[in-house]
Amino acid sequence: MTGPALVAAAWSTVSALLGLYWARGGAGFPFGEGDPEPALSWFGRATAEMGGPVIAVAAGAGAVIGLAMALPLRSAAARRFLAAAGWALAVVLLVIVPDYRVLMGVVYAPVLAVGWPLGLVATGSVAGVYSWTVLSQIWCMVGGFVWAMAALGQGRRAGGACTVCGRTTDEAGWTSRESAAKWGRTAVFVSVLMPVAYCVTRWAWALGVSLGDPTSMVAEMGPGVRLAAAFLATSGLGGAVLTFGLIRPWGEVFPRWMIGLAGRRVPIMLAVIPAALVSVLFVNAGLMYIRLFLPQVIAEPAAWGAAAPEFLFPVWGGALAVATLAYYLRRRGGCSDCGRGGEDIDV
Repeated sequence: MTGPALVAAAWSTVSALLGLYWARGGAGFPFGEGDPEPALSWFGRATAEMGGPVIAVAAGAGAVIGLAMALPLRSAAARRFLAAAGWALAVVLLVIVPDYRVLMGVVYAPVLAVGWPLGLVATGSVAGVYSWTVLSQIWCMVGGFVWAMAALGQGRRAGGACTVCGRTTDEAGWTSRESAAKWGRTAVFVSVLMPVAYCVTRWAWALGVSLGDPTSMVAEMGPGVRLAAAFLATSGLGGAVLTFGLIRPWGEVFPRWMIGLAGRRVPIMLAVIPAALVSVLFVNAGLMYIRLFLPQVIAEPAAWGAAAPEFLFPVWGGALAVATLAYYLRRRGGCSDCGRGGEDIDV
């Protein structure tokens, strides 16, 4: 399948043109000097003069790699090299470039949709959440997922796997359904436990309790901020409940109370795509918090509530990614192309 590779090449071509535009003095460079909060990013000191050419060269190389992936190469070594290059690009675009502002943009969307019309959220707050820098990070994440798909396809072809289902002849390893059912359950329980500290502190703040905050910050919170704290805590709890669906029957078959869907099979990608996105968002947000706030928490441990719960985000996101992979491996059906596969494994 060459589709993802060609999409990755197209994405990289557009990004290379943007890099050239910024290198030649074009407006709108989103990182460093163009970032309203440069301290939050790994690229806080970047300039268009320096960053534009780097983006143009890196994205241009990506376009070439994507086109090479689409060629009918016979060399397994060449495909493995292209797959490694694709995964490297995916990691940079998904983990290094974005920061927690993308996660905040996703999480705060319902809060802003309700609070803005009611006057609980200022217009400037909406513009800040969805700044040009954040939109650029979202663009990079789109490219990261595309590159991950392209790299996955290359890896399958290099390993002699079926290009449709990704299976090899030997299904007795860790990717087998029986094995995935075991390690996937452990990953789910880890993922469910990780947000506890975050949810407890945010609900306490919403109720006016200064848990993990010895200063007057909680007392000075306005109604909009408390609404956001309550929503974030509830979202974390809701996410933990939904994570259980990766190992429970209602994560595979819609329950009876869902009118119109009851008894139908849950499409695999309906669970996999949102869970994969959330896992990446939590990893890059947590890494940013550790980088920026670990020294402050060490210096003032009594104020742990503001940042320390977020230090668990990378573990949370990583465990969710593993649980999502297990769900996919366990539920993928038989392949009409290679004939491999069987019935789902109950857990």
